[in-house]
Amino acid sequence: MTPHNPHVPRTSRRDLVVAFACGGLVAVMIGVSFAAVPLYSWFCRTTGFGGTTQVAKSAPTQISGRKITVRFDSNVAAGLPWLFEPERRTIDVRLGEVVTIYYKVTNQAARVTVGLAGYNVSPPTVGIYFDKINCFCFTEQTLKPGEQRDMAVVFYVDPALAKDSEQDDLNNITLSYTFYPVRPPPFPPPHAGEGREGAVAESAAAEKSGHL
Repeated sequence: MTPHNPHVPRTSRRDLVVAFACGGLVAVMIGVSFAAVPLYSWFCRTTGFGGTTQVAKSAPTQISGRKITVRFDSNVAAGLPWLFEPERRTIDVRLGEVVTIYYKVTNQAARVTVGLAGYNVSPPTVGIYFDKINCFCFTEQTLKPGEQRDMAVVFYVDPALAKDSEQDDLNNITLSYTFYPVRPPPFPPPHAGEGREGAVAESAAAEKSGHL
């Protein structure tokens, strides 16, 4: 036990204790703030909260006779000059059936643009049952001027949904994507067979024409 120092006023010791306590609280709050985003992301992926879909590595072992209509929605945020739409708007799938559908995206700008897709399903309570095996939303998409690209989504609706009594009246699921702009690379990617000089020349030509 630390002996009492008569030369140190009680108020000073109390101020030091309060200061250390406040400092510790600030440190804890900073740590929590840094951990909040990954924890929230993990929570959403685990529970399907907010319509967050699941990530599957393989197909399910059974297919149910129950069918669900899946609707595909596409959106583009302001600042990204893309045309983005699914190959079809709806499809009927059986629970456990692995399905592949395609979205087509077109860069309508005269410059390289980069986008990243956000996604969810509705109603939000079915997020935990919607499993994606492959999806373009996991990586940034870089498109050259006027470039078109077909992007696949491979998914299934978990047969476990049939055991959830709260989903007995569920007939429709909407899978929705929104592409958001990402800062483009400093130079457009070179054409096949070209190096950095070709990329610089292409960028200079675009700037001269007033497109950059």
